[in-house]
Amino acid sequence: MSIEAIRDFLAADMRAVDAVIRARLSSDVVLIRQVAEHIIGGGGKRLRPMLVLLSAGAFGYRGRDHHELAAVVEFIHTATLLHDDVVDESALRRGRATANSLFGSTTAVLVGDFIYSRAFQMMVTIDSMRVLQVLADATNVIAEGEVMQLMNCHNADIDEAGYLAVIRCKTAKLFEAATRLGAILGGAASSQEAAMSDYGMQLGVAFQLIDDVLDYSGDQAVIGKNLGDDLAEGKPTLPLIHAIRHGTPDQASIVRGAIEQGGRDDLAAVLAAVRATGALDYAREKAHGASRAACAAAETLPNSKYRDYLLQLADFAVTRSY
Repeated sequence: MSIEAIRDFLAADMRAVDAVIRARLSSDVVLIRQVAEHIIGGGGKRLRPMLVLLSAGAFGYRGRDHHELAAVVEFIHTATLLHDDVVDESALRRGRATANSLFGSTTAVLVGDFIYSRAFQMMVTIDSMRVLQVLADATNVIAEGEVMQLMNCHNADIDEAGYLAVIRCKTAKLFEAATRLGAILGGAASSQEAAMSDYGMQLGVAFQLIDDVLDYSGDQAVIGKNLGDDLAEGKPTLPLIHAIRHGTPDQASIVRGAIEQGGRDDLAAVLAAVRATGALDYAREKAHGASRAACAAAETLPNSKYRDYLLQLADFAVTRSY
């Protein structure tokens, strides 16, 4: 299933969301406008806004607040990416130069702060304490996840449970917030809101685990970043954790050393260890398990095209090549 089918289904709503994004990123400060235009031009899957729209639609929502909240979720995601790229000293994202490499790290951080604060200005206009609570909690948890990941850089001793805790906070929490927000807008019952929350969390885990797999197996031109970027930054992702646990002493030592030292000097040897231990298949199966859990949650919703596309999105998360 191509994500294009979902984009086509949501085309009118996504045009409205893009219009909100452009309008709300407007600023009298020239540098903010320059960085904002660079970010908008970078495209991306717009997956999190789509989740707000699909979730709201699944519960029959017919207002316009879902456009505003979809943009809010994308702003939070974008601000996180700006800060991530500074922390990781990344030069490439989605096949394009990062904002920090073009405008400097200080500018990227400050514009990220501007986008965060603009998101909170926008969410206040919805006039819902429940919406504010979900987004404030999500933003706080994401920040905790960022710090947890930073603490785990170059740490070859982190186990699978510890790593999964990081990605639930850092990545999956915003997926969860997006689907929960749609349910809130649609007036879902508490059990349905909980189901959508679970769907979003599981989808986010599946999505991140496939990102981990692609970092060691993807086509660099397709995934839009350098192969082995996680290794270069000393990030102990699930394929590496599995390789250390199930490899030979020599394989474990190579992977452990690569995490602790960072860089790509041992990338070929690490790739060999990852493949020999079946680490990519293991991580992929974990992602499929999360995808199946997401589907189980979505299947509790009333039948509709929105529900069907939520199910298809869970499939896309684990079958994609980018």
